[in-house]
Amino acid sequence: MVRANGAVSLRELARVVQTSEVTVRRDVRALEAEGLLDRRHGGAVLPGGFTRETGFPQKPHTATAEKTAIADLAAGLVEEGEAIVVGAGTTTQELARRLARVPGLTVVTNSLLVAQALAHANRVEVVMTGGTLRGSNYALVGSGAEQSLQGLRVSRAFLSGSGLTAERGLSTSNMLSASVDRALVQAAAEVVVLADHTKLGTDTMFQTVPTDVMTRLVTDKPPPHEDRAGTELQALADQGVQITVAGMTPAGAAEAPAPVQGAGGARGGSGEKGRGRRDVPMPGQRRNLPPGGGGSPAPQLRSAPALPEQSPVAGRVADLAPRRR
Repeated sequence: MVRANGAVSLRELARVVQTSEVTVRRDVRALEAEGLLDRRHGGAVLPGGFTRETGFPQKPHTATAEKTAIADLAAGLVEEGEAIVVGAGTTTQELARRLARVPGLTVVTNSLLVAQALAHANRVEVVMTGGTLRGSNYALVGSGAEQSLQGLRVSRAFLSGSGLTAERGLSTSNMLSASVDRALVQAAAEVVVLADHTKLGTDTMFQTVPTDVMTRLVTDKPPPHEDRAGTELQALADQGVQITVAGMTPAGAAEAPAPVQGAGGARGGSGEKGRGRRDVPMPGQRRNLPPGGGGSPAPQLRSAPALPEQSPVAGRVADLAPRRR
């Protein structure tokens, strides 16, 4: 499976071989010791440090619950009447399904799947780039896509990718996709990266969003045994990236945001504003703003409405602040 897809999750391996993730994790360690594969957060990749892109048929089945929770929280960042860009990917596709309910929204995208998710939203205007269709992920790429983005300016860009590290930021395995993603970033005042914990610590060939350009990362809570994922998140926060974490809890279970030690001490939820909605203060200024600029209070992050009661998961939000120097 790893040779065929370039990467595979522990959950998928456990399902295929019909055993527990604990057993699969032990076997993956043994295979890594023999140099047959490399372990990554929540899965395994081909040895060599840089992962190949997972084939699209496998992507929708990787970290599906996590992607759903991430998309729910990311949708809460979008206001009525905004103009945004949304890149290609299965997580951004999940986001698009939720954006169909935002009135007056304009979405610019190079993804056929994002456009399809919004096709019947009569209060959302969809603008597609030009370009050449890349069938592996149903995205438009190439010079046509990049040229159609020239002169564009929107409030936010929502992007996903193949890997995310504090050192290089977001990256992908395909050069054409990376080039279009960089053009999407140039069009946006803020850049929001959507990445589940399996991508944390994974480095792929082509950088798309450097860490100092990322405004916010929306991710899920790494499993307790994934120490490297937590370390990577803290390193991103130390570099000024605002981290929003979606927690996974059983339906109906009430779980408050876990306090996270940061520059201002433990930080938790700030109460609820309406049913199923939580407001969380953003961390301080990003370092690319002028020193002393912007005396107004930090804006509030509005999370997405709670998932329906019958849903198997529900989202929660926690902010990760930079450590005290």
